[in-house]
Amino acid sequence: MSKKNPFSDLTSKSVEELAQLETELAAKRFTLRFQHAVGQVENTAEVRKTRRELARVKTALATKLA
Repeated sequence: MSKKNPFSDLTSKSVEELAQLETELAAKRFTLRFQHAVGQVENTAEVRKTRRELARVKTALATKLA
């Protein structure tokens, strides 16, 4: 992801790549949520970054399919 515009990297990916990235990020978010609840997450900012990245991927996927 580029710092200036993280969404521009996603627009160049295909629908299949975005769908695969979505499932990977959803799984990562799931594990981070449980680790955070138990208190095992060392970097709590990672939870927020993953959630936002997943939202970007879902938005890019929705615009490609629309």
